[in-house]
Amino acid sequence: MSLVVMKFGGSSVGDAERMKRVAGRIAERKREGHQCVVVVSAMGDTTDDLIDLSKQICTIAPPAREMDMLLSTGEQVSIALLSMAIQSLGLKAVSFTGWQAGMYTEAVHGKARITDIQPERVIKALHEDKVVIVAGFQGMTEDGEITTLGRGGSDTTAVALAAAIQADVCEIYTDVDGVYSTDPRIVKVARKLDAISYDEMLELANLGAAVLHPRAVEYAKNYNVKLVVRSSFTYNEGTMVKEEAAMEQGIVVRGIAYDKNVARISILGVEEKPGQLAKVFTALAQEQIDVDIIVQSGVLNGQADFSFTVALSDLDKALGVIESIRQTVGFREVTSETDLVKVSIVGAGMVSTPGVAAKMFEVISDLGISILMVSTSEIKTSCVIENGRLNEVVQALHTAYGLDTDTTAFVGGPAERR
Repeated sequence: MSLVVMKFGGSSVGDAERMKRVAGRIAERKREGHQCVVVVSAMGDTTDDLIDLSKQICTIAPPAREMDMLLSTGEQVSIALLSMAIQSLGLKAVSFTGWQAGMYTEAVHGKARITDIQPERVIKALHEDKVVIVAGFQGMTEDGEITTLGRGGSDTTAVALAAAIQADVCEIYTDVDGVYSTDPRIVKVARKLDAISYDEMLELANLGAAVLHPRAVEYAKNYNVKLVVRSSFTYNEGTMVKEEAAMEQGIVVRGIAYDKNVARISILGVEEKPGQLAKVFTALAQEQIDVDIIVQSGVLNGQADFSFTVALSDLDKALGVIESIRQTVGFREVTSETDLVKVSIVGAGMVSTPGVAAKMFEVISDLGISILMVSTSEIKTSCVIENGRLNEVVQALHTAYGLDTDTTAFVGGPAERR
């Protein structure tokens, strides 16, 4: 008998029939002799519907605390209905909210991080032979305030809970049957990966691949949680995410990700003196705004320009923060650009293979597309481009690196290391 954490996303429990199908799948695992803890998201588009409702009520940005109070109700509906469905199949089940399951977070509304898990109630229910249903995406501060973990946070709940109760495996059920080399909606010949390393999956998740939340992968890596991504609609073998994944012969780039949630901010005419960048990025960090790619130009007449990217959803907030420090920093002008996309290649083999980044630049250039910004690490290269021809770029890169299921792999060339 093993202890299994099973996580089902919103599309998997999107209506009553899907909820019953999920209940049946859980019942199968339970009757095989496994102990089951199940983490679920809100049904279908519930979270989006609640956000839209808040916008109808508030003419300005709604209070973050009340948004957490509102959005956390979506998962509460899911856990209650799923528990009912499982009990109707003759099994014992109990539903817990995030706080009832012992999920404690930092006091940040909207995208809190888990600080501690006290799963005593979960363990007690397992000892009583119950299927335990836990609401994903939510937790509670030490002061008893309800918080949410940000979009996709149910993945994090599942992996963190699996680590806390020392589960044998954490299975992430979704609407695809594993991790693919890129979005199969764009590239029909994308290949499903049998296995992928934590580091590669973390890069892909951070760079826009929606199949797993980055924090979930971080938890899995830090606590060595056995993680499997599989379909809730089929019984196909999924993708194993683990410490090291065997590299396919000749495959250097393992995946291609893209992120449309990108905006570029440029601060022009900044006086060149020590501490200017620190002032800007400290102010942004204090408002929980993540900054990605940063580029500074040369100095002219004692002034410099620099650009950086933020999430498109944070653009207005970031511009407000920058305007608030205008007197402190001193700059001539601030501009912003939207309708951008970040395209990235990821692969553990990139670190020891020359010419990988050069190939990416060549492919994009051959399409007549300008690269606006570049960022690299040992196992990834990212380019910010205009959004209009995203599909064409992804398809061309996928072919160039031999990731199509019917092409020969890219094996590097005599250029730079990445």
